[in-house]
Amino acid sequence: MSIAEVQERYARFATDEAPGRSSLYEAWAHIVASDSAVAAVVASFAPQRRQPPLIFAVMRLAGAPQESGTRWRDWVLAHAAEIRAAGEGRSVQTNEPLRCAALMPALAAIDGPIALIEIGASAGLCLYPDRYTYSYVTAAGEVARWAPEPAGAVTLQCALRGHVVPPLRSPTIVWRAGVDLNPLDARDDADRAWLRALVWPGETGREERIAAALDIVAAQPPLMVAGNAADVLPAVVAQAPAGARIVITTPGVLPHIAWAERERLIAVVRELADDWITLDAPRVHSAWTTSTVRVPADGFALARNGVVLAAADPLGRWIDWFDDESAAGAMS
Repeated sequence: MSIAEVQERYARFATDEAPGRSSLYEAWAHIVASDSAVAAVVASFAPQRRQPPLIFAVMRLAGAPQESGTRWRDWVLAHAAEIRAAGEGRSVQTNEPLRCAALMPALAAIDGPIALIEIGASAGLCLYPDRYTYSYVTAAGEVARWAPEPAGAVTLQCALRGHVVPPLRSPTIVWRAGVDLNPLDARDDADRAWLRALVWPGETGREERIAAALDIVAAQPPLMVAGNAADVLPAVVAQAPAGARIVITTPGVLPHIAWAERERLIAVVRELADDWITLDAPRVHSAWTTSTVRVPADGFALARNGVVLAAADPLGRWIDWFDDESAAGAMS
């Protein structure tokens, strides 16, 4: 990718992706798109590590001023070596516990005890759905609430689209494990700082939610395994308690895996899991066993063993629960 191609990519980000989510990232991207010297700093990263959210998170981790304009541009040019050092080995590992607002209803329908395994777990914040408090809010302002005993320190608020309230009961999770190419440790200050840096400036409440969820995970860490999931998953499953139902989740991770390896992973998961819960864009794989036609353009399909249960926001901000497991219709 040339400097010109970097500038083109960042211009698209500034126009199509950042607006409405982060005005600071929008401004930074416009500078990269228009300033070849700043774009050259971005181009010095390996091609697979030039995504705007990753580069900007690395810059924040390295101490970039939280402003746009000349001061930020000059800082980038003066600290190019520090930026590259801060980005060494980094990847986008956004760990959003709000995703549990979408995953929880699917898990609630599974009889335990459950051995819960997440692929692409980052720091494991989505391995603790039974420790959070949930508030599902209709367009009319009506609230369906579920809380553990004692009530969770983190409240996840999710908008309900449609007219069906999803199942709300605690899954009985007796064991947890996460698999990631580079798992993060909720107890490690550097890893916690990286997860905070991945939050886009302007996303109100998200950094605080992640910090509180990290405290929950740090108090009782799960098993975390580094490696290619298709290769290490059999050994992870073998460590689960006898008699526990193996539930494997893959929320949002499959698009980051090349197609052939993705298909291999899905085959391994379906062989090893009693239940496979996923949250994906409809075109990410071909393992759906019911139609994804009701999933809107701004949503992902939530499925259990390929059966589409709901449409949901990729990060759990809203959910549209279907009437029953066959509501989505048979595959055409």
